[in-house]
Amino acid sequence: MSLKKIKIISVFGMFLLCFLTHFLYNWLPNSLFSIFFPVNESIWEHMKMIASSILIFSIVEYLLYKKYRVNHNNFALSMFLEIAFSIIIFLIIYLPIYHFTGSVFILNLIVLFISIYFVNIISFYILRLRPLHKEIISIIGIILVYILFGILTYYPPSNYLFLDPVENKYGINIYEL
Repeated sequence: MSLKKIKIISVFGMFLLCFLTHFLYNWLPNSLFSIFFPVNESIWEHMKMIASSILIFSIVEYLLYKKYRVNHNNFALSMFLEIAFSIIIFLIIYLPIYHFTGSVFILNLIVLFISIYFVNIISFYILRLRPLHKEIISIIGIILVYILFGILTYYPPSNYLFLDPVENKYGINIYEL
């Protein structure tokens, strides 16, 4: 199996994993899951769904690289940039659509798939580069992303990105508008 085939599998695996990660906090509510999985229906909380799906499926990806002896470099850098760029790409595409149409399920899925597709293309090229020796920095970056997720889950700003339109609340807190 080639790097390209594994990245194609990853696009679909990460996309499908988003459906599971969307509900994990609701099924098993606890402090750890509140950092990794959405606690409400706000736009921002769904960024955790995407990031955690990438993080989890990257483990599968890594095991496939080892099993099929696929040459790759910069794995942690690739994973960090996938997580960071998935958030950026999703928001750049989604927010204008959201402002014109509101939340439309099929459009949300299309934007999600496009975001995952593009970050896997970026990842593919990063994995093919010569070793850049940025693995420790990348792991620290991933940890910082999840620290930010935790802080913004428990102390979200009063901004429409963080507002749960279903419950009319912010973050995991129970206060309402």
